Amino acid sequence: MATSPLESSALSMFCESVAIMLSAGIQTDEAVHMLGENLDDTKFKRVCTEVYAGLIEGKPLASSMEATGAFPAYAVNMVSAGEHSGRLENVLRSLATYYDEEAHLFDKIRSNVGYPAALLCIMSVVLAFTVAVIMPVFVNVFESLSGNLTAGSFAAVNASIVIGWAALIITLICAVVALIGFFLCRSASGRMKVLRAFERIPFTKQAMYQLALSRFTSALSTYIASGVDTDTALKDTLTMVEHAELKNKLLAAHRSMIDSSAAKSLAQAIRDCDVFEPVYARMLMIGTRSGGLDQVLDRLSITFFDDAIVQIDGVVDSIEPALAAFLTVAVGATLISVMLPLIGIMGSIG
Repeated sequence: MATSPLESSALSMFCESVAIMLSAGIQTDEAVHMLGENLDDTKFKRVCTEVYAGLIEGKPLASSMEATGAFPAYAVNMVSAGEHSGRLENVLRSLATYYDEEAHLFDKIRSNVGYPAALLCIMSVVLAFTVAVIMPVFVNVFESLSGNLTAGSFAAVNASIVIGWAALIITLICAVVALIGFFLCRSASGRMKVLRAFERIPFTKQAMYQLALSRFTSALSTYIASGVDTDTALKDTLTMVEHAELKNKLLAAHRSMIDSSAAKSLAQAIRDCDVFEPVYARMLMIGTRSGGLDQVLDRLSITFFDDAIVQIDGVVDSIEPALAAFLTVAVGATLISVMLPLIGIMGSIG
């Protein structure tokens, strides 16, 4: 059994490849066998072998994937819903797109954080040398000339010490955070921690809510397309939702749908619980009345996903300029911390 999840790029390739072969009329077990047949002895090949072994034993694809331990719960649940609804190919293509975008996102984070993280580490060494080696020289000079120095010179030396230590501490913190982010993005489990952190950061909180909405609406669409009633569909989809804020809203919506005294439709419950923005809630109501609810949900899933990716890309693209600006300020603070005591001492001597 695999001990760690597959990379996002490998998940995307697995889903896309199986979907393509299913569209060509190849059976699921044969598709998985062909996918790993000509590969070297890699983790991906071993996962395909384990999935194939489950399939030839008569297990469904979702159960075979779950048994390997290499697939996220969301992917397993979506494949299970796709198998029950007869939309397995569509679900696999949707998962392929999702994990492909996720792989590109974390590649961008690594590239945008890696170089500034290296500069921050170098800057930390420079600042540490300045504070630990160079600054004490000025302090010794100050002490030897203490009888001739003015109060202004004393303040200049103290200010340089404070600025030097403050710049060092802040730079060290930024360097540690950047390095942690860089190395977390190198593993599947680390990426999940980054996503959890994004849910709490103000700049990315809304984007992560949109991303969770996209996953929710995609799963709900699959259940409804299979003929499941909306109450049961929402209840089953709730098990796939991990975003705390969204899950609380959906729980409230489900309670209002099963309230015997004043039961609401899915569209009404989602609108009243502010799960969607008003314009999207109206689209849901139109889809309900026209009998195309699953199609509207599919369209909304794509819309939410695209919005989330645009927002996250904007934040990620701003990381490198922000760190570059910080480095500029840190260099300036270093120069000031060195020049202030020189100015003060020379002014007193002159």
